[in-house]
Amino acid sequence: MKEQTVPDRLKISPFLVFYLIMSMQIGIGVLGYQRIIAMDAGYDAWISILFIGVGIHVIVWMMYKIGETVNGDIVTAHKYLAGSFFGKALSVIFIGYFILYSLTVIRTFIEVIQVWMFPELSTFWFTFGFLLLCVYIIFGGFRTVVGTAFFGVVLPAYLLFTFGWAVKFSNLSNLLPIWDHTIKELLTASYHTSLTFIGFEIILFCYPFIKEPKKSQKWAHLAVLTTTLIYTVLAIITFSYFAEDQLQKQIWATLTMWKIVEMPFVERFEYIGIANWNLIILPNVCISIWIASRLIKRIFNIRQKIGVFFIVGAVLILINFLNTREKINTLNDYIGKMGFAFTFIYIPLLFAAVKIAKKFMQKRKVKKQ
Repeated sequence: MKEQTVPDRLKISPFLVFYLIMSMQIGIGVLGYQRIIAMDAGYDAWISILFIGVGIHVIVWMMYKIGETVNGDIVTAHKYLAGSFFGKALSVIFIGYFILYSLTVIRTFIEVIQVWMFPELSTFWFTFGFLLLCVYIIFGGFRTVVGTAFFGVVLPAYLLFTFGWAVKFSNLSNLLPIWDHTIKELLTASYHTSLTFIGFEIILFCYPFIKEPKKSQKWAHLAVLTTTLIYTVLAIITFSYFAEDQLQKQIWATLTMWKIVEMPFVERFEYIGIANWNLIILPNVCISIWIASRLIKRIFNIRQKIGVFFIVGAVLILINFLNTREKINTLNDYIGKMGFAFTFIYIPLLFAAVKIAKKFMQKRKVKKQ
């Protein structure tokens, strides 16, 4: 079966990959990852962020090699290895993965709003309104979705400067002694940053929609480097601001640091930050739903718009069952483990399999000649 080529008018420029990846990596996890990684490696956990950052660069390189070899996305790679039927069957798993990812982002954000701002906020109706906006954006096409990712990175970027207030009250001696934990503890902390860092794997699903993919690879690496530095610097500021025993009591350390921000025109800056986070998680959800609906179209040959409605309906139904902190936390852990398994186990295996299959096919062609 011949793969359908994507027209140039539907493709994005290589530099937009920078915003595409950053918008997926910077999401709801930023609000509270510091406590989670400090549980394993203490205040050496900022080193763990650098570890996983290096690992992600290797995975990004592998993803581009996979896309280049099969000249397509992950569905094409699966067909390349297992044939049309089994290749499609293998790809079905990722529809569920991205549905659960979008569900996790929305529900976790709603929990933040309910705890910090509006305790009586209706989970269903907020989700309904939010998904209505997502559907409107997705129906505009992939370029519109990427445009949302661009604004989701650029417009809230000013929030980075607000952590300067916390620096005034920070004590860098909290970080001493440096490297006081074992490699095993640092790697465990790296593993627990999975939910925070996942999102870069979308390259495997969007590869056919990138003009001159080879030129976009440097932008993908730059995006990963930028997010790694942001997470590292924010972790250092957080560790300097909180004593270690204090941090373990802070579920959302980032929001807590915003409580000290003082401006003449706003008293509770964390409200501004949470409101801005709507724009930050919007591309998270839009891209996830777009990928899942694209997979439905590629696998089942169903119109993408029908796939979007199916996914939105599934999220609206499932979100009603996530009514306790324990269930939300379990979902976050589950998605984090799935993301780690996909990015750091499955992608390297897929890369190796594609390379082996390519060599095998080349040898067969030589023998036939």
